Amino acid sequence: MRILHHLPLSPFSRKVRLVLAEKRIPFELKLERVWERREAFLAMNPAGTVPVLVEENGLVLADSYAICEYLDEAYPDRPLVGRTLAERAEVRRLVAWFDTRFAEEVTRKLVHERHMKRLLGLGHPDGAAIRAGYANLKPHLEVIGWLAEQRPWLAGQNLSLADFAAAAHLSALDYGNDVNWEENPAVRDWYSRVKSRPAFRPLLADRVSGLEPPPHYADLDF
Repeated sequence: MRILHHLPLSPFSRKVRLVLAEKRIPFELKLERVWERREAFLAMNPAGTVPVLVEENGLVLADSYAICEYLDEAYPDRPLVGRTLAERAEVRRLVAWFDTRFAEEVTRKLVHERHMKRLLGLGHPDGAAIRAGYANLKPHLEVIGWLAEQRPWLAGQNLSLADFAAAAHLSALDYGNDVNWEENPAVRDWYSRVKSRPAFRPLLADRVSGLEPPPHYADLDF
C-alpha cells in the first residue's frame, strides 16, 4: 500500500491528500512528527518536511507540488493540473501563489505561530506575527473572492489543483477558527462547494490532540 507521511494541519499534506482522494487512489496515512527528525524519514527526505509519498514500488516522492504533478501525470483519468496550455499555466500560477505567498503571509503566521510552535518546542507564539497574519488574510480572501465571482472554479471552468491548494490552506486555518466566512460570501460559497466533495471528508474528520475545531468546521453548509 502506498503511504503518505503527513501532519494533520500541514496544508501541503492536506493538498496531496485531496488529490489522492479525488483521483480515488488508495493510500494509508502515517503521522510524521517531523520535529523528532527520525533517521529513516530524513533518509527519504533530507529536508525533513512533509508530505512524503512512498509508492507501492518503493518510489519516494517529496515536496507537495512535485507529488501532485507526479500524480496528475501517473493517474490522468481525473486531470487536476488543467486541460489546456492556458489552464495549466493558470493552475500552476495559483498553486504557486497559495503555497508561497499565502503560506508565508498567512498560514505560517497563524497555524505555525498559534499551534505548531508549541509542538515543535520553539517557544511562545509571536503576537506581532499573529496580528500580521490576520491583517494579511483579508486581502488574500478578497483575491479568492474575486476569482470565485469571475469563474466556476478558481483557475477556470474545471475543479483543479488550484482549488485544492487554496482549500488546504483555508481548511487548516478554519480548524483553528481563524477565518471569518461572513466577511466574503463568494469565498464562503466556493469553499462550501469544495469541502462538500467526498475527497474532503477525511480532512473534516481530522482531530488534533488538545485542539478542537469550531462546530462549523465539519458542517458542509456552515
